[in-house]
Amino acid sequence: MTEHDIAVIAGDGIGPEVTREAMKVLDATAEVFGFRTRRTVYPFGTDHYLATKEIFPDAAFSEVKQKHAIFLGAIGDPRVPVGLIEYGVIARMRFDLDLYVNLRPVKLYDEAFCPLKDKKCADVDMVIIRENTEDAYTGSHGFTHKGHANEVAVQTMVYTRGGVERVIRYGFDLARTRPRKQLTLIDKANAVRAQDLWTRTFADVAKEYPDIKTDHAYIDAACMWMVKNPEWFDVAVTTNLFGDIITDLGAMIQGGMGIAASGNLHPGSVSLFEPIHGSAPKHAGKNVSSPVAAVMAVSMMLDYLGEKQASVAVESCVADLLRSKRIKGVHTGAHPTNEVGDLISAEIRARASAAV
Repeated sequence: MTEHDIAVIAGDGIGPEVTREAMKVLDATAEVFGFRTRRTVYPFGTDHYLATKEIFPDAAFSEVKQKHAIFLGAIGDPRVPVGLIEYGVIARMRFDLDLYVNLRPVKLYDEAFCPLKDKKCADVDMVIIRENTEDAYTGSHGFTHKGHANEVAVQTMVYTRGGVERVIRYGFDLARTRPRKQLTLIDKANAVRAQDLWTRTFADVAKEYPDIKTDHAYIDAACMWMVKNPEWFDVAVTTNLFGDIITDLGAMIQGGMGIAASGNLHPGSVSLFEPIHGSAPKHAGKNVSSPVAAVMAVSMMLDYLGEKQASVAVESCVADLLRSKRIKGVHTGAHPTNEVGDLISAEIRARASAAV
């Protein structure tokens, strides 16, 4: 029987609650589809930092590197300086594990959840690939005359040919697996001239994929068209900064932060899966936050680990429960957190029993 070695970091705020339900669903799929998980739970987050002054010790990080996958609940807490825990946990994993693909599916499961007028489920089915290790997020920044009237702040966008090419190539490979076989490059090379590297690299790599239809949009136009005509998009690849913004726009189109999940990938190596909502400290411990996004992150993790049937089963169960209104919504307070985990787990088991 296949066994998957998974690191679990529940993190801050509502992270532990949604992670608990996600792991409940993972247990149900393992039972039904005949695999095992060996999970190591790590305490890292704000509470741990305040108690120990540790953020992510090197010894633990070395252990995590050896896992098959990492599941992260949420990170962030106003009791500590902004970015302290985020950079120490999430950014460290993204950069030190070289998780260069941020994979964000944007898929509408029920038109009732879409804020756009007259859009159907078939109109919202795209995947956005955000480069995850370069751009303005590399840490190249500084201040001069800090705190004075003439203060200057500088942050440098960094792109490398290797970094750009590998994520573009991932985009072409992914587009090849989808029915429409279309890849859109999103940049702002007309104004941010360094992004001409993206334009040229995209054109070069496209020559190796004659079966893939290519398109291009500047980021401002892409945001406009995503709202007006989301059906135009299939797979899109973009920079770290622009991807950070446009993927949240995509999340709202598909129904909100309560359903959106992401994968932070280094294909073939340990990779990280998480719901994209924040830690929402004000809701922590109240059992009111939707775990659907965390469950969808489990679906993405299962797909990455090669458990394709289990991944599809989780996604299908969530979609059907939303369409049937057994899950009334993914907003805070729609259901008790544990009730949603129980519903999805029970549905996975019931379908397996019915199929026997």
